[in-house]
Formats: sequence, structure tokens, C-alpha cells
Amino acid sequence: MRYEKGRKDVSRRRITEIAAERFRRDGIAASGLAGIMTEAGLTNGAFYPHFRSKADLVRESLGTALEDQANLLERALAAGGLEAVLAAYLSAEHRDNPGRGCASAALLPEVARQPEETRALFAEQLEGVVAQFAQTLPPRTPDPQGVALAIYAVLIGALQLARAVPSKAQSDRILAAGAEAARVLARAAQGVSPAGGG
Repeated sequence: MRYEKGRKDVSRRRITEIAAERFRRDGIAASGLAGIMTEAGLTNGAFYPHFRSKADLVRESLGTALEDQANLLERALAAGGLEAVLAAYLSAEHRDNPGRGCASAALLPEVARQPEETRALFAEQLEGVVAQFAQTLPPRTPDPQGVALAIYAVLIGALQLARAVPSKAQSDRILAAGAEAARVLARAAQGVSPAGGG
């Protein structure tokens, strides 16, 4: 049976959204196509009219997840700058819901093993996120891109560590330490000492 283009587009979007959440929640390798298609309400055979392979689905789903993350970051930065980002990114809610969270924190080790085309997509999105962070830094900041990259790396690493430990108290401490490390980097970029002095 043939379906109109609109219906095919809706199905493709549904598959991509479900895959993006599953990949972030369970990992790429642990997420089978059968489970993704079942959750999408489609048969396994319906996958191939939309994607040539799982690698294609990974690339498109990763792109969707990274775009969503960039949009959330943009809204947080607009609402309250770095402090708003720290409050949202290094929160217990974000830590406890990887399926709806940052694709970078959830998938970096697996992205590193993906085909070059997928890693290139990730690198392009990463540049956009770093540029967003860099715009929040004072104009006199030396190497704002480098500082922004360091802050983002701290956020990702802290979130990954916080998710890895079994103790909630230790996890909360990691989140708090990551937020403070990001503040230190931001203050240093402004020429302020870590203690907050001039």
C-alpha cells in the first residue's frame, strides 16, 4: 500500500524522535531497530523506506537531539545567562532523564565510534553550541571560543560523572562542583580571581 508524502514524513519524524530518545536513554548499541519501530507503531519492514541503515537513523536522530539541545540552551541563556544554564544543565532532573537531555553527555563515547559523516555533523553542532556560550562572555574575553568550549566540556563531564555514581549525595556533589568550576572559568575569562576578587 502506498501512502501520501505527508504521512511518510510524519512516520519518519516519529521514528527519528523515538530513536533520539532511546539512543540517549539506553545507548546506540543497546537500542535495536525492532524496539524503535514497535514504539513508533510501525513494522520492522517499514524502516527501510525511511532510512538506508541504522547508521543513517543514528545520524539524523543525533542531529535532531543536538538541535533540540541548542534551542534549550539558547532559551536558558536568554532567560538568565550562564547561571540559568548551570541551573538547568546540572540539575537532578537533567541527570535523571537522559532520554530527554543533552545528546553530547549521553552519547559521546558512542559518537566517537560512528562514521565520519556522523562525527562531522556532531562537530558542526558543537561549534554552534560553543558560539552560543561565547556570546555570553564579555567582549574583552581573550579567546572566548576556547573559554566557552572549556565551560561546555566541564558541564558535559560533570553530568556524565553524576550519572555514573550510585550515591545520590555524591552525584549531587559532582553537579555542584561542576557548576562552580564553570563559574570559575567564566570569572577567570572576565579577569576576576576565582575567589571573586578583582
